[in-house]
Amino acid sequence: MSGDMPEPVPQAFVGRRWLLPSALVKELDPDAAAGRSGRPRRTARDWVVDFSCFLLAVFVGLLAADTLDAENLPRGYGIADQLLGVLACAAVWLRRRWPLGLAVAMVPVCFVSNTAGGAGLVALFTLAVHRPYRYAAWVGGASVALTPLFFWFRPDPEVPYGWAVFAAALLTAALVGWGMFVRSKRQLMLSLRDRARRAETEAGLRAEQAQRLAREAIAREMHDVLAHRLTLLSVHAGALEFRPDAPREEVARAAGVIRESAHEALQDLREIIGVLRAGDPDDAGRPQPTLGALDTLVAESREAGMKVTLDNRVTDPAAVPASVGRTAYRIAQEGLTNARKHAPGTEVTVTVTGAPGEGLAMSVRNPAPDGEVPHVPGSGQGLIGLAERATLAGGRLTHGSAADGGFEVRAWLRWA
Repeated sequence: MSGDMPEPVPQAFVGRRWLLPSALVKELDPDAAAGRSGRPRRTARDWVVDFSCFLLAVFVGLLAADTLDAENLPRGYGIADQLLGVLACAAVWLRRRWPLGLAVAMVPVCFVSNTAGGAGLVALFTLAVHRPYRYAAWVGGASVALTPLFFWFRPDPEVPYGWAVFAAALLTAALVGWGMFVRSKRQLMLSLRDRARRAETEAGLRAEQAQRLAREAIAREMHDVLAHRLTLLSVHAGALEFRPDAPREEVARAAGVIRESAHEALQDLREIIGVLRAGDPDDAGRPQPTLGALDTLVAESREAGMKVTLDNRVTDPAAVPASVGRTAYRIAQEGLTNARKHAPGTEVTVTVTGAPGEGLAMSVRNPAPDGEVPHVPGSGQGLIGLAERATLAGGRLTHGSAADGGFEVRAWLRWA
């Protein structure tokens, strides 16, 4: 299991990038190729749209130029009108770079130049697409406000004044609405992409958290299993070290216990490694110990020289649910291990009571040791793990010093 989850990598739109506008490609793919100005390069779609907008502005300008003669304008004014129209059409190619500036500049230009009307419409549409609504509303409102004055000074000889003003205002509103629709569609696409990225990130975090919890559970399992076996090894090895003159029978018995404990510890370690491979403790090769194995645990502790009294009042230990039984077994195992380390030579009492619907209650208690016991590194970590295990099993675990100076571990587990 690896704890480092890779960050979601944005998908590159290779082969389809030309179908999207460059502004959208920049948001969807930040690594897209950029031009010298730092902006993303125009896609094939951008070139087609920009050229179409330019042709539209020129077409509308040519239609407006045909009406100049009917307006009986001075020749110099007509030439200036057409010159402004040409410049406005050429400025259409700058609409992506300065959408707001171009739209604002087109308001007075379109007021004095009839041939610049097509470029003004394109600039207003571009503003509605690339900028928030308030900018398009202000520029479009200014254009609509100037429309009655424009047709008052330059009336259309073929269209009544009222209809001309209404048609111009309706066209302006339609362009702004169309631009807002295009902008909202792009924002929807970006929001969906952002939600997909967040979903990928959250999925990675959930997987990382699940892996972390699994590692913590395995670590607790290794501590509970191996600590018991290793303390047995330590006790018998210490006996052999301090009593080299012991009878041959006792040496052989201690060596046998050491060999058996080492073998059991190796099997338990293999079992934990099997959890890493299988992903489920219940799929391990060797069955997990439950409450029915409590007698065997006590017998092993007695063989190691401990004084253990077992008071098991559960009439049918096999009826205890497997998860509850495993937790109860680990609590008793940890309690005996702690008593062996911190209160050697004392008598440990293990009490188990309970019934379905009442829960399973148990305690592991030992009196205070007779002499001074050296401090054992890492003390208390196993009890923390047991408290978490009991909580996950729907119960609770407490521990602390007793009135006579001893130590007691008390637990209650849910047994439905």
